[in-house]
Amino acid sequence: MFARVPALLDEIEDLLEEVSQGSDGLSGPLRITAPVTFGEIYVAGMLARFGAKYPDLTIDLRLSDAYADLASDGIDLALRIGHFDLSSMKVRRLTSFESILVASPAFLAQSPEITKPEDLSEVACIVDTNRRFPRRWNFARASKEQVVQVKGRFQVNSAHAAAELARQGLGVAYIPSFAVSDAIEYGALVPLLLEWTGEKGDVAAVYLEGRALPRKVRTLIDFIVADLREHSV
Repeated sequence: MFARVPALLDEIEDLLEEVSQGSDGLSGPLRITAPVTFGEIYVAGMLARFGAKYPDLTIDLRLSDAYADLASDGIDLALRIGHFDLSSMKVRRLTSFESILVASPAFLAQSPEITKPEDLSEVACIVDTNRRFPRRWNFARASKEQVVQVKGRFQVNSAHAAAELARQGLGVAYIPSFAVSDAIEYGALVPLLLEWTGEKGDVAAVYLEGRALPRKVRTLIDFIVADLREHSV
């Protein structure tokens, strides 16, 4: 019960602010949490666009790769990526993404040739510990699946950091496509093994079960769906 006190106080604050500013449900605080890399690359910009459309909302974005307790932290909506089992939550899948292999041109110039997944076991790889199985990289082609055990000196807990280390020529990284699209476009990173499909994951909106979904949260979810299509995330 005591763990719910901060959230209950937040809900009372929300109600009071909505009453003071009108009853359309599109005013007052809106609290969102998202993973750090996805939040920095996409969510912050999306919320800027959303906030411009609904100026009476006060937006509180909290970036963390740890799963927040929506009830005790007073979070209205969590954006989560990857694979998750959230039986106690309402989950709306928004889009999906694929992880891709990348390395810098400088690294590839001095590395053994990488023509098949098995070759990864012979080169330096950058390990992202946010992945479910950080050192086991999965690929598929037609009906064939391939799992490779990788190794490397650098281990990080951020896709953004893994991409930066790859840009510095320190190894091959296996990163969600949304985190490296710009670097690929500008030639700082080169995609590898394009004939293979990388591990896929979902982007989902998560909110508490058993309570009416406020209009501002419904509106935000609908906005994200349209915004993801427009910006090809």
